[in-house]
Amino acid sequence: MASQRKDEDIEVNKSNSTPTTRTAVADSQVKSNPRNHLIYGRHHCGKGRNARGIITAGHRGGGHKRLYRQIDFRRNEKGIDGRIVTIEYDPNRNASICLIHYGDGEKRYILHPRGARIGDTILSGTGVPIKMGNALPLTKIPLGTAIHNIEITPGKGGQFARAAGAVAKLIAKEGKSATLKLPSGEVRLISQSCSATVGQVGNVGAKRKDLGRAGSKRWIGKRPVVRGVVMNPVDHPHGGGEGRAPIGRKQPSTPWGYPALGRRTRKRKKYSENWILRRRSK
Repeated sequence: MASQRKDEDIEVNKSNSTPTTRTAVADSQVKSNPRNHLIYGRHHCGKGRNARGIITAGHRGGGHKRLYRQIDFRRNEKGIDGRIVTIEYDPNRNASICLIHYGDGEKRYILHPRGARIGDTILSGTGVPIKMGNALPLTKIPLGTAIHNIEITPGKGGQFARAAGAVAKLIAKEGKSATLKLPSGEVRLISQSCSATVGQVGNVGAKRKDLGRAGSKRWIGKRPVVRGVVMNPVDHPHGGGEGRAPIGRKQPSTPWGYPALGRRTRKRKKYSENWILRRRSK
């Protein structure tokens, strides 16, 4: 009798532990090897140089080798169920990615929606429900819905709100255009034929991540930053002087002499100027 009770207790413990293990696996991020047909090598341009060999983006260089994961920003598998198989790390972006197995045998990577777990089902099309991870045109999305991976040109693929934790909001519809409030605070018009994904991009705490040491920053391809005031005059407009000297100008400037800290870099005559209703806050 005693041995029989022990056997029963073991079976009960096994049955109770199985759902807990599955839940833990579903909640945690799965780090698996990327699929060979969805990755390819990418040339790494070191030190932020342009075609003439001049450094135009400072503090770049080095870093670990990367393989580019081909992300499906178009979401053009219309009406076919897709199941989330893995949640993986992508070295090319701060958001996580999901491997999707579609019912027709297709396998693709998408951006991981916040709250999505392994085993969840996603859809794309015009008649799909308003559910986290589903992709559909803006005409079918109700007002006030949080969205990400938003297209600018219909069929080109999502270009807005793709970073970790990014989310936009659909605030109005009029005629053939929809009004969106983007993560930067900008309010602009977009064609209602463009598609978007419902929900917020996952990995919300990416900006709060502490790298811990200087070497971790070198692994991701970032080099040390040096203040202009400690340089020589030949290297930076703020440089030179005896000891701790001020910058010696009315306002701070870039290494090339342009005004810094607030200078707008967007072209004034850009083709999409009329689509912006309110500028970004910063």
